[in-house]
Parts: sequence; structure tokens; C-alpha cells
Amino acid sequence: MMKGTRHTPKASAGDRGFTLVEVLLVIVIMSMMFVSISKLMQAARRTRDTIHNFQEMQLAGPAVLELMIRDLRGVFTTSRPRNTWLQITDRTVNGQDADRIDFVTTTDSLVVNLSDGSENVRADVNEVGYMMRPNRDNDEFLEVYRREDFGVDEEPFNGGSYIFLSDQVKGFNIEVFTEDGPDAEPYDGWGEISGDEELIGLPAWIRLSLTVELKPRIDRESMDFSGRDRRTMTYTRVVRFPEALRVAEGEIPRLALPQAPGATASDPEAGGDDEVVPGSGITATGGRGQNNTKGGGRGSGDGRAAGSVRSNVETVGGR
Repeated sequence: MMKGTRHTPKASAGDRGFTLVEVLLVIVIMSMMFVSISKLMQAARRTRDTIHNFQEMQLAGPAVLELMIRDLRGVFTTSRPRNTWLQITDRTVNGQDADRIDFVTTTDSLVVNLSDGSENVRADVNEVGYMMRPNRDNDEFLEVYRREDFGVDEEPFNGGSYIFLSDQVKGFNIEVFTEDGPDAEPYDGWGEISGDEELIGLPAWIRLSLTVELKPRIDRESMDFSGRDRRTMTYTRVVRFPEALRVAEGEIPRLALPQAPGATASDPEAGGDDEVVPGSGITATGGRGQNNTKGGGRGSGDGRAAGSVRSNVETVGGR
């Protein structure tokens, strides 16, 4: 008797599982895809960080310098001694140039002050300065601050509030020149702090150099540079002071009330004599006065002398 043979049904293609080789091949293909995607994402992130930080660096330097120049253009010297006009201090912090500059300007105050009635008050004339401090997170960098003191007091180079501007500074250098020409020798300091009695008042011009660099945190994470020169940039600005402001001590413009037309100090009812109003720079001659202060116009007996003084004050203030 013949025994029947046993037949096992063949598995269809849909019921058959993946082999080990197929699984490994899929894993390899997916890994290559993930690596490619990761490289694309890293390249996009590097490009984003590069553009963002270069824009930040290029905006930080010019923005700080433009703020300095705006304040310097409004330097205020009327009725003030020459030794209180401008002070530049040569400083070094952590081996880097960190000069300081202080003066009085007609720029409206940026810091809001509260009066007794709890109203916001801004002064038209303020003490302003710019200084560098060490960066608390990285000693290779400096922080630049703007000092502002409400109004003007007896110490125009001290006190006030400090406003943070940037922490990407690598150096700030100020060069002072007393004359024009390529052979002019620069001075590092200015004012009584320099120790030279001739270096007071206002110089002919100054040169501001601000060096900024990219932040090292993002630099280490994703940014790639071929050299250090691509990460550092120095911005330079030149500020020239009007010659009308660089006057001697006896010619300093001063605020004073003009004398009434046709009157003298000894006899207000009399007229026709020449009379000089002390401290005002206005000479009254027979009822007509002329403003002798630099930058002023002419005044007459019909009240134009007062307008002449006012115009001169605005010119000195740089408004």
C-alpha cells in the first residue's frame, strides 16, 4: 500500500517577509537620506547665522558712531569756560583701546525724567559721554555705553545714567588734531586731564575709530571662517568743529540781555553815546547796535539786536 506524499503549499509573494539583506539595504538608504538632509539643514543654518551676524556687526558699528556724531554736532559752548567744553581720556581696558569722550550737547535727552507732577521731562541741553567697559561674559570684548546727565551742572564730565549700546566692541580709539594737513600730529587726550594747558577748548577735528567683531558664541557653533580678518571690521568717522567755536577765552559767546535802544548804562534817557553791554558782545551806537560775536548778525534799535543774540546762540549750539 502506497503512502501518500505530503505537499506543503508554497507561500505567495504577498505572504513572504523581508529578508535580512533587504532590511539592511533599506536602513542604509534611509541613513544616507538623513545624512543628506542634516547637511542641508546645517548649511542653511550656517548661512542664516552668517548673514544675521554680519548684518548685526555692520549695523552696530555705524549706528554707535552716528549717535556719537549727532551728539558732537550739537556741542554747546555758550557762557561756559573753555576747560568744560570737551574732555577726551586715553584709556586701555584688557589690552584694548577704550578711550572715553565727554561734552555738553544740545541734543534732546534720550533718558526720560519725571518731574514733580509725574510728567515726562526732556532737557534741551545735556551732559553726554561715551565710554567702554569690560564684557562680563567674555574678556576679549568690550561694551560701549552712552552717559547722559539731565541738564548741565558744575561737573559736566561726571554723573548721569548709562545706556548700553553694544557688546561686540574690540576697541575704540580717538585721535585729536589741532591743525589741518597731512603732517598734523594726533593727540591721544584732550582737556585738563591731558596735563597740557594748550589742549583745552575745542580742537580742529577728531577721528573716531570703532572696531567690532562677531560674537564668539555663534562663531563656535556653526560659523566657518577662513581667516580672522573676515570677522573683524573697523569703522572710522571724522568730526570737524567750526572755527567760530574755537575762540579765545575773552571771545566766548555769552548769554545777556541787549541794552534798550538809545540808552546807556549810566543814563537810560540819554542816547547817542557808544556803549558796550558787558558779556553780550553787542555795541550800541546812537540807538543802533551790531553783534560782534562770531556767527551773529546785525541788530538795530527796533529790537533786532535781541534776535541777533538768539540767532548766535542757536549757531553755537549746533542746532
